[in-house]
Amino acid sequence: MELEECLKEIYAHNQIINVKTSGSTGTPKVMQADKELMINSSRMMCDYLKLVAADTALLCLPLDYIAGKMMVIRCIERQLRLVCVEPSGHPLRSGQTAKICDYVFGKRAPVVTPGVPFPCDDTFDLVAMVPLQVYNTLRVDEERKRLMRVRHLLIGGGAVDDSLQKELKDFPNYVWSTYGMTETLSNIALRRLNGPEASEWYRPYSSVEVSLNDEGCLVIDAPLVHEGRLVTNDMAELGKDKITGRTLFRIIGRKGNVINSGGIKIQIEEVERRLRPFMKAPFVITRRADRKFGEVVVLLTEQTDTEAALEVCRRELPHYWVPKACVHTDHIPMTETGKPARAEAERMAAELIVK
Repeated sequence: MELEECLKEIYAHNQIINVKTSGSTGTPKVMQADKELMINSSRMMCDYLKLVAADTALLCLPLDYIAGKMMVIRCIERQLRLVCVEPSGHPLRSGQTAKICDYVFGKRAPVVTPGVPFPCDDTFDLVAMVPLQVYNTLRVDEERKRLMRVRHLLIGGGAVDDSLQKELKDFPNYVWSTYGMTETLSNIALRRLNGPEASEWYRPYSSVEVSLNDEGCLVIDAPLVHEGRLVTNDMAELGKDKITGRTLFRIIGRKGNVINSGGIKIQIEEVERRLRPFMKAPFVITRRADRKFGEVVVLLTEQTDTEAALEVCRRELPHYWVPKACVHTDHIPMTETGKPARAEAERMAAELIVK
């Protein structure tokens, strides 16, 4: 979707906007979002970050999904200047062209100026990226310097691993990990990744309350963006802010990402977290059916030396977490929003093992 098309959709008389779900656990679906609730979501975040009119934001995410659409709505609601570039792995690179979306006195909607050279010297007040974009940007010196000038860097759409957080810990401004989903119309909580306030605990916005159900899944009560309580598939742990008394939470993993192998429950994300500092190539943990154990752990990796990859697993993991098989693939399946495509990874593991 192009920026002009997105603006036309937002300013249309109907109250509904179509957004795609990420597709991380299956086929992406189209969900209808209420414009009024999307505006509420934009206010929640802009108020939290103290964004004001004439601040500048960068849009470098696909406009078919909630993260991209919400960036546009935040700019409309708060009258931010929006720089829009084609989604890519290097959103801060030199030499690309941009569209500038800005407010002009007397105009109902912002005016879009296409074909503008990317403003390399600009300081952005708000940038949202997926972890892969941040990782790539940190690899190029001039792009890294631009990233360090961003006032509020939001990282969402996937887990921020320990090594990436270490690269960001000394950034001079605000670096945040976001928690949210299509159903909550973008993020409902943030956690700092850098500075003395860095934490593994997410802080919900003031209008949001969280709890756990009997299965240990996070339950969200966010009346400004979602009607009724939302039971997620995220296994979580709750904590308390010692000063405010507000409930905090941290994510353990997805309910559907538990492998039950011989009666032992193994959280996929926890295995990946343990391995990430030691693996030489992109990988995901998945599963396959097994006659003896019911399910077994499988390592899907872009590393060609699968025996070396398994040796890392044997060294770094508890013995009952060690994959029963390691499968090489040229490309780890990912969604358009940068998350592991879990269902596709499981299918690939089963097919490649059979071959």
